Amino acid sequence: MGSSFGKIFRVSTFGESHGGAVGVILDGCPPKLKINIDLIQNELDRRRPGQSKITTPRNEDDKLEILSGLKEGITLGTPIAMLVRNKDQRPGDYSNLEQVFRPSHADGTYHLKYGIQASSGGGRASARETIGRVAAGAIAKQLLKNLFNTEILSWVKRIHDIDSQVNKNKLTISKIDSNIVRCPDEKVAERMIKRIKELQKDGDSCGGVIECLVKNVPSGLGMPVFDKLEADLAKALMSLPATKGFEIGSGFLGTYLRGSEHNDSFVKSDDISKLKTISNNSGGIQGGISNGENIEMKIAFKPTATIGKEQNTVDADGKEVLLKAKGRHDPCVLPRAVPMVDSMVALVLADHLLLHHAQCSIIKKK
Repeated sequence: MGSSFGKIFRVSTFGESHGGAVGVILDGCPPKLKINIDLIQNELDRRRPGQSKITTPRNEDDKLEILSGLKEGITLGTPIAMLVRNKDQRPGDYSNLEQVFRPSHADGTYHLKYGIQASSGGGRASARETIGRVAAGAIAKQLLKNLFNTEILSWVKRIHDIDSQVNKNKLTISKIDSNIVRCPDEKVAERMIKRIKELQKDGDSCGGVIECLVKNVPSGLGMPVFDKLEADLAKALMSLPATKGFEIGSGFLGTYLRGSEHNDSFVKSDDISKLKTISNNSGGIQGGISNGENIEMKIAFKPTATIGKEQNTVDADGKEVLLKAKGRHDPCVLPRAVPMVDSMVALVLADHLLLHHAQCSIIKKK
């Protein structure tokens, strides 16, 4: 229940943070797609723990194993099973948490729903579950790149109260990955890193905002009413751990504008398969359907829930407890969440691409 996503390009993830392995089964990927496995591993490396001084020190190499669905690097059209084995497990770090609910964590709600929860780490609520999403998303990115040269670029826009301004026209993956906080604004990135280290030393955490830009988007993706493209993007991104907000296009700032200021005027386009607009307050989607312009989104992430400070909480019996959490946790989830955002966006676009083809390509337009 709740572990599958997508209609045609469909993923089902499995595993807990301190279990034997975590992974994904990807079904519905078209056959005869050439897959670069190194690119999948690279995305997992961007997500893995222990990659810098501002992430959790858990030491996992997150080596990918592909069990099925490929022959000599070519997709067969059958389910693709991928996993990563957990190696640096320390269940003892959580021995004092088995019946104690960490504030703002999933322990309490999981216990209320199921009457039981994983006592080591966050179980399915842990960001380690996203390994499967990132692996499947890397395949989705290759499908989109192969067919439409679609590029998905996500970066850290804000950490705590430190905001950045990025020239989107000059944005590249190398600029995003040029520093450990994944903010392409180098001067601001230094301030962000300093802030995270200060909070880490104090046993505290912070959140922030990740921005995402999608270039070369095919038009026609998305459905009317309930399956609008932005609705599925919102669900996908809000399903990531620690997310608390989603905006597309002008977002909440657009509510301050008049209609005459907010409307995206159409102009003549050299590509008849796409619409061309002067502005992009719609964020590349109108009526729930992509118009061919760039898709622009922002995703808010809360501060990491598990911190090193003492906090008041209760246990499963309702008894008040003073908790000081142990274990290894990110003082800020955003640097490692960047590839997670990329992957969820790619999964949505790949799924809608196949849905669009299934409905609208069987009868040729005159």
